[in-house]
Amino acid sequence: MRLVVALGGNALQQRNEPLTLATQWTNARIAARALEPVARNHQLILTHGNGPQVGLLAMQAQSFDGAEPYSFDLMGAATGGMIGFILEQELGNLLGYDVPIATLLTRIEVDARDPEFSDPSKFVGPGFDRPEADRLAAAHGWTFREDGARWRRVVPSPQPQRILWHRPIRWLLEQNAVVICGGGGGIPVVQQADGRLEGVEAVIDKDRASSLLARRIPADLFVIATDVPGVYENWGTPEQRLVPELHADELEGSAFSRGSMGPKVEAALRFVRETGKPAVIGALDQIGEIVEGRAGTRVLPGRRAVA
Repeated sequence: MRLVVALGGNALQQRNEPLTLATQWTNARIAARALEPVARNHQLILTHGNGPQVGLLAMQAQSFDGAEPYSFDLMGAATGGMIGFILEQELGNLLGYDVPIATLLTRIEVDARDPEFSDPSKFVGPGFDRPEADRLAAAHGWTFREDGARWRRVVPSPQPQRILWHRPIRWLLEQNAVVICGGGGGIPVVQQADGRLEGVEAVIDKDRASSLLARRIPADLFVIATDVPGVYENWGTPEQRLVPELHADELEGSAFSRGSMGPKVEAALRFVRETGKPAVIGALDQIGEIVEGRAGTRVLPGRRAVA
């Protein structure tokens, strides 16, 4: 079976953990142990986020007076390579030399007219208290929004339109390689009037980019691996309940699509509607059970059958 697995924040950086290399290596090692049996038995394509890493890199680039800061397309490429190397290293240590692993930098075209460029929403970097966020906003012209109890920088997150290219990914899969690509949602580029492609200041949502990739490859199963066992009804209340199965026709306009699970449900729904195949949202440490259909919230085409 051909799988696209989108690694969420728990792959390298859990909420409220210090953003250190030691933390990222530890979490990558845990992720690799969970993914090893899947990689041995299936064609595996890994994607991952980069929000904390790219935000920190942006802050570091701004910390030297007189230094020209890196643009977000370049920082997306840098963090995609860095995180890909960490995952490749840890998976390779478990899979051995006979299982090839390749990390690809992946350009993804976006629309320069996307409304995100005038109203950014993507969180990047660490959290701050309000006074420090205000200071950074005044010093650098950054935009901050509240994220839980902290304030984090936000940047444009346009919708992914087209992946450049599919052929290297498909060729590597034909050689039985594990492919790590679409890191951080891919490197955002826009097409100019003369047809040239240029990078743009943005960070594409990892789940949306992964859904597009899974639809174009195409995958037999799209898994969004996060730090919770799946989608819950009444989340955060005494009545919360894991929902084992959702159907595409029931999700349009639902509370799930408007809540914190919104981008994940949206990404899963688009894959299911376009391919007619299932998607699953679930915990990374249950990836084996997810692939076997015994864990996570499965998003299925159509409407639930009435008994």
